[in-house]
Amino acid sequence: MYFIRLSFFFFVIFLLIQCDKKSADEVNAEPEKSSDSLKILEEKKKEEISISYHPEIINHQDSALAEFQNKYSEEEIHAILAINRLDFKNRWRADTLVVPDKIVKDFNVYSPFPKYVSEAKNINKLALFSYPIHAYALYENGNLIKWGPTSMGKKSSPTKTGLGFTNWKKKIAISTSNSEWKLRWNFNVFNFHGIGWHQYDLPGYHASHSCMRLLEEDALWMYSWGEQWILDEKGTKILAKGTPVIIFGEPDFKSKPWKELLKSSKANDYSEAQINNEIKPFLEEIMKQQDIRKEYLQSKRDSL
Repeated sequence: MYFIRLSFFFFVIFLLIQCDKKSADEVNAEPEKSSDSLKILEEKKKEEISISYHPEIINHQDSALAEFQNKYSEEEIHAILAINRLDFKNRWRADTLVVPDKIVKDFNVYSPFPKYVSEAKNINKLALFSYPIHAYALYENGNLIKWGPTSMGKKSSPTKTGLGFTNWKKKIAISTSNSEWKLRWNFNVFNFHGIGWHQYDLPGYHASHSCMRLLEEDALWMYSWGEQWILDEKGTKILAKGTPVIIFGEPDFKSKPWKELLKSSKANDYSEAQINNEIKPFLEEIMKQQDIRKEYLQSKRDSL
C-alpha cells in the first residue's frame, strides 16, 4: 500500500512539473504573439488616426499672423493653410483658421476622400475635383495617392463638370483672360473650353475663370503624374486620350465647408459609395479610352 501511495505521489508531482513546463512554454511564446498583435494595432492606428479641429483667430492682424507663424513650423503652416484652401500668399484672407489638434506629416490623414474606391479599381489613374468642398483627389487602381485644395470657376465663369481627359501641358501658359497672368504647370483638360489645372492663387473661395487652381507643389507633382493625349504625326487627330478627370458637385459660392470641421471632423467626408456613384456614369467610357491607349502603346512597342 505504501508503495502505491508513493507511486501516486510521484505521478502527481510529474503532472505538476509538466503543467508548470507547459505554462512556462506558453508564457515564453506570448511575447512573439503580442509583438505581432502590437504591430497590427500600430498599423491600424496609423490608418485610423482620429483628428479633431479647433479655431485660431487671425483677424487680419499682423501681430496675430506673426504669432501664428512663430507657433508652427513651415510644414505645419502649409498643412493648415491647405486645409483652409489657402496658399501662403493669401494666408491673411482668413479671419479664423481651422487647425487640426494633431498635425501629422502624412497629409492624406486629413483627406475628405475615401482611401479606396472599388469602382476605380481597374482605372490606372483617375483625378477627381469636388466643386462643393474645393478639393481634388488622385487615385491609382482605386487607391488614394494624393489630395489637396483647389479654387475652381467663380459664379460668372463656372468650371465645366463631367468627364474630361488630360490633353496637352505647358510649364508656363498665358491666360486667355489676361495676358499678365502666368499659369505655371498648366495641364489642359477641356481643350476647346481652355480649361485645365495649374498653379495660381488659392484665396479660400472659388475665384478662377473656369480652371482648377492648385498649390505650386501640387501643380508641379500633377504635371508629371498626368498623361498627355497622343496625336497623329500631323497633330490633327487624337489617337489616345490622357488621364480621366471627373469634376462633380454643385458649388456653393458663399460657404466655406472646411469650417464645418469645427463641428464634426467628418463634415466634408465623402463615403466610398458617394464617390462610386460619381464614377459609375463614366466608367464605361473611361475603360474604353484606357484600352485604346493601352493597345496603341502596345502596338508601338511591338513595332520596335
